[in-house]
Amino acid sequence: MKSAPKRRQASRCRFCGAPLAHTFVDLGMSPLSNAFIKPENYREMEPFYPLHAYVCDSCFLVQLEEFESPQHIFSDYAYFSSYSEIWLHHAEAYTDWMIRRFGFDPSNQVIEIASNDGYLLKNFKARGIPVLGIEPAGNVAQVAQAAGIPTLVKFFGVDTARELAVSGKLADLLLGNNVLAHVPDVNDFVAGLKIALKRDGVITMEFPHLLQLMANNQFDTIYHEHFSYFSLVTVERIFTRHGLTLFDIEELPTHGGSLRIYARHTEHESYAVNENVGLLRNREIASGITDIATYAKFSENACATKRNLLEFLISVKREGKSVVGYGAPAKGNTLLNYCGIRGDFLDYTVDRSPHKQGRFLPGTRIPIHGPEEIRATKPDYLLILPWNLKNEIMEQMAHIRDWGGRFIVPIPQVKVLD
Repeated sequence: MKSAPKRRQASRCRFCGAPLAHTFVDLGMSPLSNAFIKPENYREMEPFYPLHAYVCDSCFLVQLEEFESPQHIFSDYAYFSSYSEIWLHHAEAYTDWMIRRFGFDPSNQVIEIASNDGYLLKNFKARGIPVLGIEPAGNVAQVAQAAGIPTLVKFFGVDTARELAVSGKLADLLLGNNVLAHVPDVNDFVAGLKIALKRDGVITMEFPHLLQLMANNQFDTIYHEHFSYFSLVTVERIFTRHGLTLFDIEELPTHGGSLRIYARHTEHESYAVNENVGLLRNREIASGITDIATYAKFSENACATKRNLLEFLISVKREGKSVVGYGAPAKGNTLLNYCGIRGDFLDYTVDRSPHKQGRFLPGTRIPIHGPEEIRATKPDYLLILPWNLKNEIMEQMAHIRDWGGRFIVPIPQVKVLD
């Protein structure tokens, strides 16, 4: 007699520990989005994992289960920040604003978590302000170190923060851009921020805003390297639990809509809480961010985009038109794998980063070339995978109009642009 199949035990929220029972969106099986395939590994198998996002009905943190450790994902990383002009300008503007607002000078210490190739810290260093990067990807950290940016090759959390404290390197400005989502143990990470911050220090964190992700159908920003997706309501709860107070919020256009939060020690009221915090919190609540029913609609929008993109590609391929991609971002790999778009629809993609050129996209095995390939092959359509950089890319690739080429933007809905 067969025994009854075992019921899958519910995963628990990585912040509050409540069982995860509500689906946010299920994007099927997908490989790690930055696990680009080298030519010598082309014929080898690659692992696929469920790309199934849940929402906690207690704290409303949207999250993925952890299938691979951060050590496996980030120790050798293909993403280098210095290849986007818009992102470099963003880093320069951030530096100027922090110095103007808080008066940082050579007597202060700036520490960046997930400092990548030093693209941001070099701006503070140029002003004579001491800097320290913390970057787990050794190959990326080497580039920063070669550029004169002191960088620790470590993951950040309580242990690393204690090491900084023992060495006397606490931060007047402790920052992290697009790192909070990459952390599986968010409690350990935020507890570490508390330890690494000076008494009157300031924390800034930037991350894609869940409210914008939902409103603009940005399902492709969900991938295994992003463990969590944050609203202000949820991130404020996390920081409060660990003795940190959010005193200001800025809404940014980066990555399709991001938040920059400002935090301080709760017990040191060096900065008054700005009305921006309450205003955005109320706007999120009014939009339904604390109503579990709000999250159920997201899957339907993702499915509609998948169908529309496939219908468009089928129609243009039947007309004998050629389609190629621009960019090899993680979000693009989510889109292509979820939609089942492979070499039969997309001849190749291009990327400015030499660290990706000559490799293949994970899952789809679409080849990655340098941008010069577009001029050589003159495709009819260019699918912009990093749609958040579409203006920069359309300017760089304006010459495709010489042969009648057109641009495709897939998110929030499929659009063809001349």
